[in-house]
Amino acid sequence: MKTSKINSASLLLILFFVSQSYGQCLTKEEIKNYAFQKFPEALSNLTSFLKIPNDGNFPEEIDNNLKWCKNVFNALEFDVQVIKTPGAPLLFAEKKVKKKAKTILFYLQIDGQPVDTSAWNQKNPFIPVFKKKVGVNKWEIVDYNPKIDNFNPDLRIFARSASDSKGPAMSFISALEILRDQKIKQLYNIKVIMDFQEELGSPQLANAVAANKELLQADMILIMDGTRHLSNLPTLTYGARGLAKATLKVFGPRYPLHSGQYGNFAPNPVFQAAKLLGGLKDDDGRVTLAGFYDGINLSEKEKDLLNDVPENLDSIKQRLGIAKHDDAIGKTYQETLQYPSLNIRGLQAAWVGKKVRTIIPSEVVAEIDMRLVPESDGNRLMNLLKDYIINNGYHLVDSIPTEEEREKYSKLASFNYKLGSNPFRTKLNGSVGVFLNKALKRVYGKNIVNMRSTGGSQPMAPFVKVIGIPAVSVRIPNPDNSIHSPNENFRLGNFLQGIETCLVILNEPLN
Repeated sequence: MKTSKINSASLLLILFFVSQSYGQCLTKEEIKNYAFQKFPEALSNLTSFLKIPNDGNFPEEIDNNLKWCKNVFNALEFDVQVIKTPGAPLLFAEKKVKKKAKTILFYLQIDGQPVDTSAWNQKNPFIPVFKKKVGVNKWEIVDYNPKIDNFNPDLRIFARSASDSKGPAMSFISALEILRDQKIKQLYNIKVIMDFQEELGSPQLANAVAANKELLQADMILIMDGTRHLSNLPTLTYGARGLAKATLKVFGPRYPLHSGQYGNFAPNPVFQAAKLLGGLKDDDGRVTLAGFYDGINLSEKEKDLLNDVPENLDSIKQRLGIAKHDDAIGKTYQETLQYPSLNIRGLQAAWVGKKVRTIIPSEVVAEIDMRLVPESDGNRLMNLLKDYIINNGYHLVDSIPTEEEREKYSKLASFNYKLGSNPFRTKLNGSVGVFLNKALKRVYGKNIVNMRSTGGSQPMAPFVKVIGIPAVSVRIPNPDNSIHSPNENFRLGNFLQGIETCLVILNEPLN
């Protein structure tokens, strides 16, 4: 009997240590403690990562970031390989727990938007600085050492890609490092795909996915990219709109003219362009192109599901500094995201500010984008826009008007467009949502926002359509992060919660 008791006690002890090293289900307190202990090192690593310029237009910058990522995942004992393409490469990493275990594919965006250093309130967008808020949209640089100074969740790190999306990538990497350092075994197979040209529309991704279907096969893909809901609560987003871009040029005189000598004689193309562009929307913000919203019909049940998020229209408008929203498209913010949009993203004619001069411009350039939903077709919508321009009396030229065209036509323009990423949508109440909500509730309770779609674009359609796996975006950065703009930033409190979020997802059993 005594020997039996000893054997039973030994068996229990063995089982305890096995549970600690394999399949350990962490408590809320353990997750928070591990993340907090990791935070100083994670922030230091993020700072180093942000110092590597990452404009996807430049091969040397792509290569530098690829090497950094490769070293990180080699250190995490992942099998790493470069997926070569006719253009920029992709990086793939994999770590298996069992050959036949379920698998999650994680998508990391590594590149960032181009920068205009002169527009940033710091010396260099790739030299991160910490700032504290000192007024409405006013920030002051502070000295902050996370290894010495007390944690301040409201401090922010300012740098290009801090929030979009090296911050989320580092949240995920830091969680993997916690599993490694604490010897906590993973509960499912992990695959990672790293994209170095997302901001350029991921031009090589679709073909790479089609050529590597078996390698990338998984039960789901989780996107470590995107901004949280306006409430700044932990957010899951189950779809994204696609993207189409167009450039419209309205031509005036052959070259800029003196406004005094020719002001009552030569037509100014700015007035023509203003009328043309202004006619694209009515006073309520609805796009006037016939058939632009065809195919989108939200039922009351769908509206109820969409609007089951903590939003207040008055608060949103106050935050944005607007008196009225385009309520003709949707009565709520969430409803508006379910429709395609048309936006003037850039406008140029002559000079302004200290360089202004008294001239009649020779041309006006309008950069246009459309956000697409699964029910809409980008080619069809862009052709609606093209027809609108022609129906307003414009003769379209391929590039620069010829002498014959200038003599014959009073309205001259050029128009060209290209399609970017396609829209996608995953079921809100599907298995992926159940898995993620179960994980996040362990740490955040019911304070989780589930959004049907984001207003932005993500290149997930190849995974959804070609491989046939559902995709959900796990959102970490603060909503006021100046994404794609100067002074991009990442709130430290969000970074800490990002590590917690990734850790609890990696620690959730996948049945």
